Amino acid sequence: MSLADLAWWAYPLLALVGSVAGFTNVMAGGGSTLSVPTLLFLGLDAATANGTNRVALLIECVAGVRGFHDQQQSAFADSLRLSLLTLPGALIGAWFAVRIDGEWFRIILSLVMVGVVLSLIFPLKQPDSNVPLTTQRRWLGNLGMVGIGFYGGFIQIGVGFLLIALLFHGFRETLVRANMHKAFIVMIYTIPALLVFVWNENVDWGLGLALGAGNAVGAYVGANLSVKKGEAIVRKVLFVAIIVIVLKLLDVF
Repeated sequence: MSLADLAWWAYPLLALVGSVAGFTNVMAGGGSTLSVPTLLFLGLDAATANGTNRVALLIECVAGVRGFHDQQQSAFADSLRLSLLTLPGALIGAWFAVRIDGEWFRIILSLVMVGVVLSLIFPLKQPDSNVPLTTQRRWLGNLGMVGIGFYGGFIQIGVGFLLIALLFHGFRETLVRANMHKAFIVMIYTIPALLVFVWNENVDWGLGLALGAGNAVGAYVGANLSVKKGEAIVRKVLFVAIIVIVLKLLDVF
C-alpha cells in the first residue's frame, strides 16, 4: 500500500487509537485489539498489520519504562533477566507470524484469547512476596516466560494479560510491579520480533510511527497513573479490558 492511498484522517485516527491502546497496554493489556483491527481496516494484510503494530509497541514500551522509572518503579536487572527468557520464543513466533494464513491467524487468536480471559476472570489475591519461590516454581515460571515470548512474537495481542498472570501468580509480584516488568519485557523481545517483520517487508513505517506517537503518550500516562493510584486502578482497568476482549470475541462490536 502506498501512503498516498490513505486519507489524511488515517494518521490522527491512528494516533488517537494508539493513545488508548498504549494506556490500556501499560495498565493491563489488550490494547492491540484496538490497534491491529484499525490497521486491518485501513487496508493492511494480517502480517503487515501485525508487523506495523510492533513499531508502535516498541515506542510505547520505551515510554512506559521511562514513565515507571520516573515514578521510582524500576528493577532493570530483574526485568532484563526475565526479558532474555522470552527472546528465543519471540524470534520463532515472529517467523511463524509472517508465514501463517490470515484466517488461521484470527482463529488461533480467538482460541488463545478465550483461554486468557477465562484464566483472568477469577479474583486475584495479593501474593505474599515474603515467601521465597521454590526451585520448581521458579523453573516453571522461567519456562512460562519462554512460552510467552513465542506468543508475543507470534500474535502479541493479549500478551499483557499472560505476563500479568504469570508475574502475579508465578513470581508473586504485585500488580504495579508486574506492569513495570511487563513494559520492559515487551520492549526487549519486540526488537528481534520487529526485525523479522522488517526482513520480510511486513512493516508500514508511516502508519507504525503515527500509531506509535499515540501509544507513547498513552503508555507514559498509564505508567504514572498505575504507580500513583496503585493496585485499585490497575484492577479496574484490567477488569474493563477483559470485558472488552470478551465482547470483541463474541462479535458484539
